[in-house]
Amino acid sequence: MTQESPPVAFFDFDGTLTRGDTLMPFLKHVVGSRVYYAKLVRLSPVLAGYCIKLMRNDVAKQIVLERYLTGYTLEELSIWGKTFSEEIIPTMIRKEGITRLRWHQSQGHDCVLVSASLDSYLRHWAQGQGFTASITSSLAGDAAGIVQGKVEGRNCYGEEKATRVRAWLESRRPQCSYAYGDSVGDLPLLSLADHGFLWSRRARQFVIV
Repeated sequence: MTQESPPVAFFDFDGTLTRGDTLMPFLKHVVGSRVYYAKLVRLSPVLAGYCIKLMRNDVAKQIVLERYLTGYTLEELSIWGKTFSEEIIPTMIRKEGITRLRWHQSQGHDCVLVSASLDSYLRHWAQGQGFTASITSSLAGDAAGIVQGKVEGRNCYGEEKATRVRAWLESRRPQCSYAYGDSVGDLPLLSLADHGFLWSRRARQFVIV
């Protein structure tokens, strides 16, 4: 029989605990400004297609990752991810999100990071911030650990977030649950929780959904 566990709070990352996207800044951190901007120009049709909803999130992300990260090893990207988590992410933090995280931690709640962003850097950041667990997208590597820019399994976005959280909850029975997000892609996650909160850009605060 599954025993009752402490309350749990699930947090999206980009736009919820930070003020914006972290994937593109991570890619810039890895390849350097000159290469980053040169590739960005060539990727402009892909990014435009995503912005006007002509291309799915996962498809656009796959193309971007292939262009920037093919040839790197998982170990190299983990090293870059550690420095990114230590040097860049602290400059991008949304204080209102971190305040919510710290409150849940002070109450003894389990806190779980749930994000489509890459494990290469989120694993390091989540460990440093005291998260119970992190559920993220991971890059696939070949037998030698070399990356071709492909995501392992499904991109952790939208319904996939809810699917992975349900799997994480299979052996747990939290007293109650909370979830925080900032976009429509987080609504499946928020709908699972007893208490769901969405960041409102207009109100500049988290609102109940």
